[in-house]
Amino acid sequence: MPASTRHHRALAVFVHCLGILAAVPALPAAAPEASAAPRPPAATARPPAATSRPPDATARPPGGATRPSAAPTGVPTAAPARTAHPPVAVVAWMSAEPTPPSAPPAVAPPSRAPASAPPQQVTVAVAPESSPAPKYRIQVRNVGNAPVDTTVRQELPPGSSPTAISAGGRSTQAGGSSTEVTWRLRLPAHTSATLGTALATTAPGRPLTAPACAFTSDGTRPYDCATATWNAAAAPAAEVTDAPPWRRYPVLLAGLAVLLLISAALVWVWRRRRAGRVTATALASRGGPPDGGRGTIYPRPAAPGATRRPRTPPVWLLVGAAVAVLAGVVGTAGWTATRRVSAIDTQKQPTSGAWTGTGVTGPVGVPLRESAFEFTVYRMSCGAPGTAGGGDGGGAAPANGRRCQATVGVRNVTGDHQPWHGQLQRAYLPGGRWVSTDESATRAANLGRDIFADPMAAGSRMVLPLVFTVDGRDPPQQLELRSGVFSAGVRVHMP
Repeated sequence: MPASTRHHRALAVFVHCLGILAAVPALPAAAPEASAAPRPPAATARPPAATSRPPDATARPPGGATRPSAAPTGVPTAAPARTAHPPVAVVAWMSAEPTPPSAPPAVAPPSRAPASAPPQQVTVAVAPESSPAPKYRIQVRNVGNAPVDTTVRQELPPGSSPTAISAGGRSTQAGGSSTEVTWRLRLPAHTSATLGTALATTAPGRPLTAPACAFTSDGTRPYDCATATWNAAAAPAAEVTDAPPWRRYPVLLAGLAVLLLISAALVWVWRRRRAGRVTATALASRGGPPDGGRGTIYPRPAAPGATRRPRTPPVWLLVGAAVAVLAGVVGTAGWTATRRVSAIDTQKQPTSGAWTGTGVTGPVGVPLRESAFEFTVYRMSCGAPGTAGGGDGGGAAPANGRRCQATVGVRNVTGDHQPWHGQLQRAYLPGGRWVSTDESATRAANLGRDIFADPMAAGSRMVLPLVFTVDGRDPPQQLELRSGVFSAGVRVHMP
């Protein structure tokens, strides 16, 4: 076989194989189009023939191809092969149109919906009364359509004790040094009840904050919480005015320095004038000329006068002036530095760098605001070691630990929904150790709802329990709550 024929035959077989490889993966996708729009007979008959060829047709060497019997001797057979096989591959490639890539959806997939607080069935409002002793008025309202059994708890500030409680209430020890007042109420639909307490404190005149919460009948899950701060009716504070200029230390030091300089200058001038008068008196006391003032024909040469040195201030004057100026500068610098150091607040956290906002510290019942959230811790209760806390769920605590449940109010103070995470909420134990929120126990305490799964809606407020599993017998000394990783957060001191 001539070399040109073998080359053409090899090229035809290679093109035919490419057509088969292009047609096989695309035939199933092209089937619906073929049923909808029929192809010409010649175009639809060749692809099955091309795909039904035996496998060894592509593996046969180019030199082993036989020429058709009708072809005359000496005529190359590559010309018919070149005109017969390429159309089959082209038709197969054209009939198998590739499937276009899927277009992106017209509507973006929905994002996580912000979490909304469940409808409150019971609301609480606390207000202080104007009285010499601390008094609070608590209003509990049932806004639902069915009667509700609720337990109301008021957390008393440290160092205080109840002196008067409205009917049905009783004082109990909440754990540690804190005391609480508890009422058990049954509220018909759309009714309210007013409760009251009066306290005695060991520090009269100091502001006292006493939060109150309404819980379910078993006293585990909060309906709502509120807080109020009582302030003693003190006399109006006198207007604070600045000290007069002559009583300020920098002005006194500057005046003393100026007075010393003026005194030194006067002494120097007086001494100079006194020396001049002494010289004039000495010259006047000398005798007259030897000729009795008659004069001579030839004038006498003038006697050389005494050379005067320029007068300079005495050394003691220069030293005194320098000491006065130095004392004034040192005194002014020391006074300014003392004022600036006393104005520094060492309790504030740094606001530069990666932190967002300013860290705030406060007691239980006081709203504390950070960059995105406003946190209010109303109470903290801990169970016995090895047992689950009151209603926190999540099974029993470890043998060497216990669960503490904090009732926390969270308000989103921004104009957008904000996520928050359970691992960023921490309880600090004695010695600086801390634990994060026990998310499984917190989910059980919230009736199976994962409060950290969805962001909080803008302007929304929730009152919810946070559960911490701590080791040892000491309760947490401080809670650290924050909205984000880079937020400065707030810290609440436990009583």
